[in-house]
Order: sequence, then structure tokens, then C-alpha cells
Amino acid sequence: MMDTMRERFVRVTTELLDEHSNLALVLADIGVSQFQGTIGFTETGAMKRFDGRVVNVGIREQLLVSFAAGMALEGFRPIVHTYAPFLVERPFEQFKLDFGHQGLGGIFVSVGASLDTAGLGRTHQAPEDIALIGTLPGWEAHVPGHPDEVEVLLRRAAAGSGPVYIRLTTESNAQAVDVDPGRMTRLRPGSPDAATVIAVGPMLDRVIAATRDMDVNLLYAATVRPFDRESLTETLAAPEVVIVEPYLEGTSAAEASAALMDRPHRLLSLGLPRVEHRHYGSASEHYAAHRLDESGIRERIGEFLRQSAAA
Repeated sequence: MMDTMRERFVRVTTELLDEHSNLALVLADIGVSQFQGTIGFTETGAMKRFDGRVVNVGIREQLLVSFAAGMALEGFRPIVHTYAPFLVERPFEQFKLDFGHQGLGGIFVSVGASLDTAGLGRTHQAPEDIALIGTLPGWEAHVPGHPDEVEVLLRRAAAGSGPVYIRLTTESNAQAVDVDPGRMTRLRPGSPDAATVIAVGPMLDRVIAATRDMDVNLLYAATVRPFDRESLTETLAAPEVVIVEPYLEGTSAAEASAALMDRPHRLLSLGLPRVEHRHYGSASEHYAAHRLDESGIRERIGEFLRQSAAA
């Protein structure tokens, strides 16, 4: 049975702590049980093995980030982990000042993403996280679509020095893409006048199914900041571009438009709209309500392409 993204993150992080003496892990209660690895009454996981480099600050998210910044100032490369709204939104000032202003590096790994825990209500939803990270200069942001991609991106981040955000979800594509961190991957070529569709992370399987009989160039992005402008410009044939993202609609629209500023283009951004369905329900129910399920994506791309053809 395939690991979940979070299970792969726990395993690989434990291995990395063993491989790199400068790595540290900072938690805010979330994830403690996973890193304890308790068997019976014996603790076997990272919290026992790397005592002093694995710290739980409790439910104090501002302290979580500030403490990690202090470790970075002491020469450690901290891995910081909790749910997306508590990791990015609540301590955003600490992101901006404690890491950004001081020029520090760290690895921030979230779970929960946009709608993974939709049943817990709006407090546990963070479709705005990538948009917020995108306001910070010098940050990388990765949105893997498969546990194998999580491992590639996490190991690369551990070997680096800058600030990195990795967004984990409970959703996963059936197959991993052989990702080159920072670059989009061209998965399906279209005809010389085909539109270009960019699928981000866990949206890939839905986009493949939705466009299965459409003539499109299909690009896959597991890294969204910095945005790979070169791959888009190299692939673009027809003026039509569609971006399908698992978070706030339009998050990468400005990046795509900037890449194509000297070329005529029409852009459709599909993501979670700036409205709320204030009902409890599953992630799949919310995606369907926002027309981000397979049928909704298919209808919206088809309508966009028909309008372009008629223009």
C-alpha cells in the first residue's frame, strides 16, 4: 500500500535527521505522535533518537516560527511542521520578520492544505497559503502531487539553504511524475495550435481525465514559486492558457501573464474561488461545489476553448 504524503514526510525527515547533524525539527503539538513512533510503551521515533534537535513548543504557532528562526541563527536548518492555516496564516508576521527580514532559511511543511480537513470547518482550511508565501521574496513553494515527489523535494530542500514551503495533501495522483525541482514537466504535447493547460500538484489526475479527448499541451507543476516562466513560453502554441490549482483561484495568474507579457494570450485560472460554502462536508463535496471536480474542470475548460474559437 502506498504511503500517504505525510507518512513519507515523517519517514524521510527521520532519515534526514540521521544524515544531517545540522537539521532540526520543530513542532507545535501537531505531528508529535507521528514522530514519537511509539511501540507499546517504548518511544522509537525521531523525538527519542534526536533529543535536542526535535522540539515541541506546544500549541504556540508564533513561537513555533520564532523558535525555528532562533535555531537557524545558531546554524541549524529547521524543518517546521503543522497544519497549513496554523503554519502560514497565524504566524505570517514571524515569516516576514523572523525569517525574511533576517535572511534566514528553513523548511516549512504543512498538512491540511485547502480542503483536506473540510469537515473541521473554516479554521482548518487554508486555500490562501501559496498566495501569502508568494508575497515573500526569495521563497520556494512546492505543491507535490505524490509521495515520491514529496521525498525528492524534501531531500533537495534539506541540502539547500534558503526558505522553502512544501504543501502536503491527503489527495495523491495515481503515479508520480519525475519532477525536476523548479521546472514544469511536459506530459502531453498538443497540435501546433493547441491550448496549454498547467496542472498543479494533486490536480493532475483530474485534469488528465477532464482533458482526455481535448487537443491541449499538458504541463505539470510541482514547484510554483519561483514560477517556471521558461517552460510556459517554450510550450505555448495557441494564445489560450489554463492553470488548474488546488488553492485560491488566480494565485499564479500574474506570474503567467508576466511570462507572456510580450505575447498575445488569454488566461483561465481555475482554483478555489473567493467565496465560501459555509457548510460542513467532505473535500470532494467542496471541490464539486466549487466546480473543481473532473466534470467541473472539463466543462469550464471546454467553454473557455469554445469562446476562444468563436472570437
